[in-house]
Amino acid sequence: MIKNILKGIQAYTGTFGLISKLGLWKYFGIPILISVVTAALIFITAYGLSDNIGAFIAKIWVWEWGKETFTTISEIIGGITVIAIGLILYKHIIMALSAPFMSPVSEKIERHLLGLDSNQKHVHRNTSFKAQLWRGIRINTRNLLKELLLTIPILLISFIPLIGFLSSILLFLVQAYYAGFGNMDYTLERHFKYRESINFVGKHKGIAIGNGIVFMLFLLIPIIGVVLVLPLSVTAASTKTVELLKAENHLKIDTE
Repeated sequence: MIKNILKGIQAYTGTFGLISKLGLWKYFGIPILISVVTAALIFITAYGLSDNIGAFIAKIWVWEWGKETFTTISEIIGGITVIAIGLILYKHIIMALSAPFMSPVSEKIERHLLGLDSNQKHVHRNTSFKAQLWRGIRINTRNLLKELLLTIPILLISFIPLIGFLSSILLFLVQAYYAGFGNMDYTLERHFKYRESINFVGKHKGIAIGNGIVFMLFLLIPIIGVVLVLPLSVTAASTKTVELLKAENHLKIDTE
């Protein structure tokens, strides 16, 4: 698992050069706009809700002794909760809405890595803009629900003394996995049906987590992070996913 996580991270090496070489920056205009607008809306909402959630949690402590300490802890937990849910919503929204724009990027990377020229046909599923958008919404809605189900018990761990700090690490890894999942599916969409894609990513969890770790770290960089996160993470995921598909003989080329 650790080895595959490192491979997912290492896939980011050379992404800037590959994007420039293949002239892919023009495809990221709308996805970057979606990313920036979504991030701004979620940040504004989160900023307004964090104090309210902290105050709501603080009401659980009915005693006077230790109330100030518990209130402070509640505000911190409220902030973590809002950030966690905000990041979850952010990544699934941008991944779902960007799906039709990321598919051509992934395909161009795939053709390049396979060394195909303009005369060689690449055998894969042909899907429309509408189908790609629906696939993105379906995959990310499924992942959103799964992630929320895992996030709730992890947040409860934060109340447990001594091991509470583990909740932040677990939350980060869960979010990283589903971020990497979404990035890998832009390539898998051409080769696998919905359920097959889920099984494939499940088989390569480490790669998804590694890709998602860098994705999540990019979001910690103000402004630049939300601008570059999709171009770099999708390129890295496409590169690694094509490598996996090729190794498992899932890629076909029409030689006629």
